[in-house]
Amino acid sequence: MGYYLIVTDTEGTERCYFTGLHQSLPENIRKNIVIKVEETKTRKLIDRCLELTAYDAQYRLPWIVFDRDQVETFDDIIKEAESKGINVGWSNPCFEIWMYAYFGSMPAIDNSWTCCTKFGQLYETKTNQEYSKSDESLYKKVHDNGDEEKAIQIAEQKFQQCIRDGKTIPSEMCPCTTVHKLIGEIRDKTKDVERERIMGV
Repeated sequence: MGYYLIVTDTEGTERCYFTGLHQSLPENIRKNIVIKVEETKTRKLIDRCLELTAYDAQYRLPWIVFDRDQVETFDDIIKEAESKGINVGWSNPCFEIWMYAYFGSMPAIDNSWTCCTKFGQLYETKTNQEYSKSDESLYKKVHDNGDEEKAIQIAEQKFQQCIRDGKTIPSEMCPCTTVHKLIGEIRDKTKDVERERIMGV
């Protein structure tokens, strides 16, 4: 199935989101898909990821997840990670643009502060709760009050639209994310396991 190692540079949002995603998986699948979330400094994302995969060979699916935000070396980190066989779930301008998609859109916002503020307002409307980056039930709330399949479609459409517009450098692709590729992959594996279970394979 896959042992996912997700190294992120945040103490809150991404960790809460991915921990919640893992907890949401059916128990039989949770045993087969291991999601380990590690936090480190942005400049150390690649080194930490390589260090952990070398130390524990079971983590065959390494990912780093981080935001454009104010990271000046954003494009370089992505390029270097990919050259070393690490998948990258990046968001421009921030992770909240991915969660926006759960509620039906990815608006044209080019800075993190505005994106977080506006997402917070939308989140409150949809969930009747205040948005907190460190909310342990963050994933459950966006998942239960939004549409994950639609979110994946919206994110992929935005990604393809950037390519069509001639924007292929991640820092120029905004609003955009590749986090949906990771979520889609995990969800597809979940469906495969459920299908096999039903068929008695």
